[in-house]
Amino acid sequence: MRLKRLHIRYYPPGIFLDYEKGGKLRTKSIDLLNLTPQTDVNELLSDIRATEPLITSSCVEQVKVLICKLQEKVGQKDERKFYLFRALQAHILPLTNVAFNKSGSSFITGSYDRTCKIWDTASGEELHTLEGHKNVVYAIAFNNPYGDRVATGSFDKTCKLWSAETGKCFYTFRGHTAEIVCLAFNPQSTLVATGSMDTTAKLWDVGSGEEVSTLAGHFAEIISLSFNTTGDRLVTGSFDHTAILWDVPSGRKVHVLTGHRGEISCVQFNWDCSLIATASLDKTCKVWDANNGQCLATLLGHNDEVLDVCFNYTGQLIATASADGTSRVFSAETFQSLCQLEGHNGEISKVCFNPQGSRVLTASVDKTARVWCVNTGVCLQVLEGHSDEIFSCAFNYEGDTIITGSKDNTCRIWH
Repeated sequence: MRLKRLHIRYYPPGIFLDYEKGGKLRTKSIDLLNLTPQTDVNELLSDIRATEPLITSSCVEQVKVLICKLQEKVGQKDERKFYLFRALQAHILPLTNVAFNKSGSSFITGSYDRTCKIWDTASGEELHTLEGHKNVVYAIAFNNPYGDRVATGSFDKTCKLWSAETGKCFYTFRGHTAEIVCLAFNPQSTLVATGSMDTTAKLWDVGSGEEVSTLAGHFAEIISLSFNTTGDRLVTGSFDHTAILWDVPSGRKVHVLTGHRGEISCVQFNWDCSLIATASLDKTCKVWDANNGQCLATLLGHNDEVLDVCFNYTGQLIATASADGTSRVFSAETFQSLCQLEGHNGEISKVCFNPQGSRVLTASVDKTARVWCVNTGVCLQVLEGHSDEIFSCAFNYEGDTIITGSKDNTCRIWH
């Protein structure tokens, strides 16, 4: 093994090692999820050297420089305010979802008008309209980190794979017998997973357009799914009150996560693949051990349905969004509630962290999105201007741009 190159990953903090083995170029990463401005760099460096043979004395100084650079980024104060940059009359019918590519240079919108559109973030110009679905385009995704493919899942029971550069449709994945409501690319961008109201999930080959496997095991609609960061596991959440963990290469069921007393609304993995969070209409969120399928904690406090859940980039925090009009932030280590985000005048359907983990963004039926301080629970900003409920929102990778998608047929770009 020979180290060729070192490069940095800001969110979550880590260092990539490009190395040669058996004549082939490979990449591995060193995750520094617990890095803080107070971390002793020399101590961390000796810990890394003890476990990573590629880090030899010849590159120690370079690694030290990268760690200091990451430390600086982690310690940056985030005082920014967001201002409306552009309101886009995006579609002729309400939007369903919005999503950024990895760099944030472009984003996509799905709509009841049966199309998906690709937009340039900097100018607000429409780049492509992806036409061809015969019903609502509900689930959309870029194949991040690459960003050269877009997948769209529709109520017409099909998923389509498109070129992000040209807008050309590569494949139409047919096989589901009911609406597709969730989808995701695996991190390697070799597979697309689709979840359907027909109670199954399917895996599709991005290269050939062929179906790889059908994941059958739920007894009601699949409403949410998520790959882990290594791509060897997929979790699906269903209206049958369970989540199922699947082995991706074999398509086999690994664990059934049972315990919720209501429909699952959202499922998520944390970054290091050790935890799964599930949100449910039973007013709770549960955290599970991804290795043995055991429930580690039930996150209580909401007095209405929990509609969304997410981890921050490092996997140390969990945020929930509820129909009770509040959002909460929990520790993923102690499972204690750290703060309650109160201020919306209606249900919150979407919640996400900024990449730095210092802010939470929420989207609500009260026609506003809000930016909150994670440490204090204080609302820092109300993003106003939509004339109908907002049900999708996202930060870009740098955390300096927000998009919101609304039932008013528009999306807004905030810088």
